[in-house]
Amino acid sequence: MKTITLSNGKVVEVECLSCALTSGVIEPDGGVVIETEYFHAHQDVAYPIKGLIILASKRHIKCFDELTEEERMDYVNILSKIRKAQRKVLGIEHVYYFYNEDTTHHFHTWMVPRYKWMYKFGRSVESVRPVLLHARNELNNDENIKEIMEAISALAEELNK
Repeated sequence: MKTITLSNGKVVEVECLSCALTSGVIEPDGGVVIETEYFHAHQDVAYPIKGLIILASKRHIKCFDELTEEERMDYVNILSKIRKAQRKVLGIEHVYYFYNEDTTHHFHTWMVPRYKWMYKFGRSVESVRPVLLHARNELNNDENIKEIMEAISALAEELNK
């Protein structure tokens, strides 16, 4: 079991956080943004950044090449749909996408929006870790959390029309 501290301060013990989230054992703050047969999208539970969406496979796999043909098609379609909604509903112009295979985690993609305040940390992939830590340490306040909850609701409404 791993002990994980969520952005809301709650500490959970799980074998796999993504499995716990996609199966409903842990409910992400704000709930599910959109769900398909193969994927589950939610606001990142570790970093309080408006529109930072995690798209996780429901099946516990680690690598992109483990996706079935149906899962790959669903992945591309849902990723595109989420991105379009981020732009339309939240005004997010730029997003960094990450997924890595050298982890014990299960397959998921981070959709990290880029806001103007983030550029003080740089404009490259190297800036992302300091941005995430800044968000966790400095943006974990009622005002920002309220904005995030409103964004989750707006995204979910747009995506589930």
